[in-house]
Order: sequence, then C-alpha cells, then structure tokens
Amino acid sequence: MKQSELSERLGISKSYISEIESGKKPVSYDLLERYSEIFDIQTSSLVFFSESLDSKNKLSEKFRAAFAGKIIQIMEWVVDGHDNKKAAAKN
Repeated sequence: MKQSELSERLGISKSYISEIESGKKPVSYDLLERYSEIFDIQTSSLVFFSESLDSKNKLSEKFRAAFAGKIIQIMEWVVDGHDNKKAAAKN
C-alpha cells in the first residue's frame, strides 16, 4: 500500500505519515485503532511493539526506523495476500 492510499484510508496527510514514520510526530490511540483495522492486527500488538522498542535496550533511532519499515512491509505483504485470497474466492 502506498503512503497516499494509506493516508487516504487513515484520513491524514501523506506528510503526517512521513513524520510519524520518522519519529517526528506521535501517534494517537485513535490513529492506531484505524491502522490496526486496515492491517487486521490488534492495537495491543502495535502498542506492545512500540513499547518493546522503547524498552531498556534503547535501540538507535536509525535501527528503529529501519525495523519499523520492515514491519510495515510485512504487514503490507499480509494484506496483499489476504486481498488476493478474497479475489480468488470471488472467482
């Protein structure tokens, strides 16, 4: 899913998504809930993931951004597979 599509589905600007991904803007719980619905992942899992990054290990910001990017890619892959299964079931 491209940032433009995600921003439209979340009801926020593409630049706001970029700022969230770079750690410049915080994420509201409401936004987390909408994100969890789009990617069919529990909000608590997203919060747990975020908290684990902020734990005692204090990962570098660069690593956190790269890791978060990989998680987003995995989530997109899961959504694409889910959408493909739906399309195949309709045919």
